[in-house]
Order: sequence, then C-alpha cells, then structure tokens
Amino acid sequence: MNARAIAARSLGQVLRAGQSLTKVLPPALKQIDPRDRGLLQELCYGVCRWQPLLQALLDRLLERPLDPRESTVRALLLIGLYQLHHLRVPEHAAVAETVAATRQLRKSWAAGLVNAVLRAFPRRRAELLAELETDPVARTAHPRWLLDALERDWPDDWPAIVAANNARPPLTLRVNPRRLDREDYRSRLAEAGWAAEPAAAPTALTLTEPVEPTRLPGFAEGWVSVQDAAAQWAAPLLDLRAGLRVLDACAAPGGKTGHLLECAPDLDLTALDRDVNRLERVRENLVRLRLKARLLAGDAERPAQWWNGVPYDRILVDAPCSATGVIRRHPDLKLLRRERDIAALAESQRAILCSLWPLLRPDGRLLYATCSVLRRENEEVVAAFLAAHPDAWEPPIVADWGRVHPHGRQILPGEAGMDGFYYAVLSKRATVLGGAPCRLSYRH
Repeated sequence: MNARAIAARSLGQVLRAGQSLTKVLPPALKQIDPRDRGLLQELCYGVCRWQPLLQALLDRLLERPLDPRESTVRALLLIGLYQLHHLRVPEHAAVAETVAATRQLRKSWAAGLVNAVLRAFPRRRAELLAELETDPVARTAHPRWLLDALERDWPDDWPAIVAANNARPPLTLRVNPRRLDREDYRSRLAEAGWAAEPAAAPTALTLTEPVEPTRLPGFAEGWVSVQDAAAQWAAPLLDLRAGLRVLDACAAPGGKTGHLLECAPDLDLTALDRDVNRLERVRENLVRLRLKARLLAGDAERPAQWWNGVPYDRILVDAPCSATGVIRRHPDLKLLRRERDIAALAESQRAILCSLWPLLRPDGRLLYATCSVLRRENEEVVAAFLAAHPDAWEPPIVADWGRVHPHGRQILPGEAGMDGFYYAVLSKRATVLGGAPCRLSYRH
C-alpha cells in the first residue's frame, strides 16, 4: 500500500472519529517501507495544517457534496490537493499515485472522481485562490472560532500568530548540563554533520535541518532531549535547590520532569499523572536520562486519594490546556479542538490549582504553566485564583523573553523561534488573616 493510501486511512480516522495524529500515526508508520515514512508524515501533518483551505478548494471543485461517510475518500482528495498546491511533487505523479490509492483502499469507484478533481485544480487554481481571499477561514487556514479568539485576545498580534501556526516547527533540543554544556554538544553535532544554533533558553539548540532524534550523538546516553525552548523556562522559574521536595503534576510525557532533575541534583521529586500508560513514557524518559523520580498515578484534582500529607516546597502545574500555542507542532488541533472546550479546560485548570494549593508549604513556590495563548486559560485563571486565595501572591517574572501581563508572562508562537507558552509564579504567604473559599465556578 502506497504512502498516500495509508495517509488517507489515517486522516480518515482524524476526520471521522476525531482521533489525534499522535494516536493514528505510529501504527501507520509500521505498515510502510521506512523510505516512505517521511512522505507519510508530510502528507498527514500537511493536510491537517492546511485543511481549512484545502477543504474550501475541494468544496468548489466537487460537482456535488461527498457523502459524509466517505471520510477516507475525502482525505485522499485533500492529500491530492495538498501535493499539488504545497509540495514539489510533479503533477502527473501526484495525480497518478493518488488515483492508484483508491484501488488499494478498495474505493475503485472513486478513481474517476479523484482524477477529475485533481486534474481540474491546476487549471482553476488562480481563480479559486482569488475567490477564497475573501474567506478568512480559508485564507488563514484556521477555524472561525479560533480566529475570533485570537483577534479578541491579541488584536495587534493575531496575524503573526496565525503565520507561526502555519509554519513548520523547528527541531529544538535541550542539552543536559549534567553531561556537557551547550557549546560542547553543538561541536559534537557539527562533527556528526548537523548544524545547530543557540536558541532562546540557556540549554537550547535548534537544528537547521530536522533529523530523527535517535540518530543524534549521545541521545541514547541522555546527553540531549527534544524540547522547545519555551518549555525549557519552567525549571529555572521554580528556583530549585538540592533536597527540595517537588511535585510535578500532570507530568507525562516527562520532558519537564527530566529537566527539573537535570537542573538540581538530589531533588525529592514526585511525577504525578492520572494516565498510567502515559506515566510509562515518563519512566522511559528518566531511564534514558539516568535520572530517578517517584512515579505516582493520581488525579491532580483529587489529592486526598494519593497525597501522604507532607507538603511540597515546589509544585509544577503543567496544566492540561487547549494547546493553542503549539499548533505548529500539532496541526490536527485545528480539526479536533472546539470552542466549547475552552470553558471546560479553564474550569479544570482552576480546580487543579485550588486542589494542589493546600499541598504547598508556606513560602513555597508553585509554577502554573500552559502551552495556550488564550487569556481565558492563562491570566484569567490566575487572576481568579489570586482573588480567592489571600495567602497567595505573585512574584514577578524578571526575564527578557515573552510579554508581561497583569498576571504572568506570555510567549507567543514564533517569538524568538519558540512555541507559545504561558507562565505564572505563585508563592504562599506564611501567615494570612481571613480568606475566602475556593469556588470552582468560572465565568462563561
């Protein structure tokens, strides 16, 4: 089965069942010749990145709407248009191979349809693109609800955010300072034939060309990990020292867990996650890095089920969020995320903060982090939390990255080459008079 057929089957699961590429791609990659895996990933990620535009083009090229049940055929048509509009695949090859995929998918009835649509597109390309210039969803390749949210929260910056979301993400590494420094590792990369430039965080390097991480020098030995520079600010903001008792809540897959332990030896660190299977990813990362932490399966909103009553000096809340700051890495979010998700996520974020706050010792520090760019999940959550907790105060984040807000600091996608990330530091007063209960209702 060729890469286009497998890509159509995988994308059909995204379009039909709302499954993520993270879930459907790994088994798909095992079905294909290793030489074609790059093309399979390119087709799947590329179609998701540009789906709003590709779907608008398809709607105008079809004589009548496609049966909604034919999600695999729709995916194949989008794959064909993506090749013709975005890739340097010769037209005849793109058409022939995509038509051939219909037979491999046992959709021979669609061969004529696919052939007609893909042959019509080059003739009508200029006309259709000019027509779609007046359609903001197609022009920006973003769903309407997300465009509205970005324009509302970032009236001056939303075009740059949209452009960054549609760009291919860089491969950024985190160098393990317990093994070697950034320049040493950069030299090792150069010796192996890969160029890299220092990125925005002290331990970050961005490769000029992508590479399979397992091929990197010392990757198996834990010299380096894949992590965007924006995510590498979490550990420094926690002000870690040896011997501190630390909770990494919502820890999976463990990138920040490893960084915490790289930054400070001998932490008493617990990595918490509600998903046992995802905790296995944390364990695998720590084994590769030669680091140790206590792994604990539990719900951050229900600490009574797992907490032993000993307070923590530091808590990292890497809260579940809309991930609107990392769309360039997960473009299927354009298809999977819905406007109604944001209120539910904000409610859960505040619930996690309220539930974990009693676990922090007086004068301790909690870091609230998301990979969202939406204020409703970020500074509004922190503002509501501070209003409900007189024993909480917010030390300022003094930094030369991101943007200062009344609460916290925001990195927008693409700024200094980074993903979109939000951070707010919260500290607990030793004594406080009065106080209000933590209500979990959230303004809708």
